[in-house]
Amino acid sequence: MRVPDLDLDLLRCFVTVAERGGFTAAGQALGLTQSAVSLKIKRLEEVVRRRVFERTSRAIALTRDGETLLAYARRILALNDEAVRRMVAPPVAGRLRLGVADHFVPRNLAPLLARFARTYPELRLEVEVGRSHELRAAQEAGALDLVLGKRRDGETAGRPIWTEVIVWVAAPDWVAPEGRPLPLAMLPPGCMFRDRALAALARAGLGFEVVYTSASLLGVAAAAQAGFALTVLGRSGLPPRLVEVASLPPLGTAEMCVFGDTAGRSQLVEPLVGFIRESLGGAELAAAA
Repeated sequence: MRVPDLDLDLLRCFVTVAERGGFTAAGQALGLTQSAVSLKIKRLEEVVRRRVFERTSRAIALTRDGETLLAYARRILALNDEAVRRMVAPPVAGRLRLGVADHFVPRNLAPLLARFARTYPELRLEVEVGRSHELRAAQEAGALDLVLGKRRDGETAGRPIWTEVIVWVAAPDWVAPEGRPLPLAMLPPGCMFRDRALAALARAGLGFEVVYTSASLLGVAAAAQAGFALTVLGRSGLPPRLVEVASLPPLGTAEMCVFGDTAGRSQLVEPLVGFIRESLGGAELAAAA
């Protein structure tokens, strides 16, 4: 039996529907009508001979086969986009000093930068990892060209590139102590995630105690992984051996943004910003400001 080829256009439509949560939203993102999106999904299901979405009158959801295909589709599209960008995009060369908030480090940063370096081998990328407000201060002082970091509540600076869900996390076998304050592992004062978490617990009338403080997000995560304390992290960068704790007050979302004056450096900055937006994907990706 001849194995059919997967159409990239159909895969891109499928991924967009999955990420946007519906045919109408996907059509708006792709510049297509709802019926055109529906037709593409039907054609894809005919090719793979599986249903990829369960449809109801109010919502859609991925089937188990759809979840499997989504993982493959993202990998196929990412490789296609990397190849096209490498062959077709104009050469990008120079030096870019990039600051990255450590909330983005645990899972996503290394593979993303590795792919970016392969795509733009003539661009010299220097990366510094740290806390958002410290990196932004360095950028404002001229020590960094660009910063990927959090935007504080009510702030308007920066260009949003995705929205991060903030969650409580702990070791899988962690149990809240009876009759005692919740033990917390946190970054030092000044961290937006810390401020948001402590305020949420206070509003809920729950006792807490910060028993572990580290300037490194990996240090905070390690304390939680060891079962020593709870902590709060972004869902997209959740390290291994940590699970969400759903019984605590919700913490909302945080906007992750690009900060920096791109004047005179757009040839270097825009390819990286575009690459990050395409690589992250996911339903939590924010629209450009």
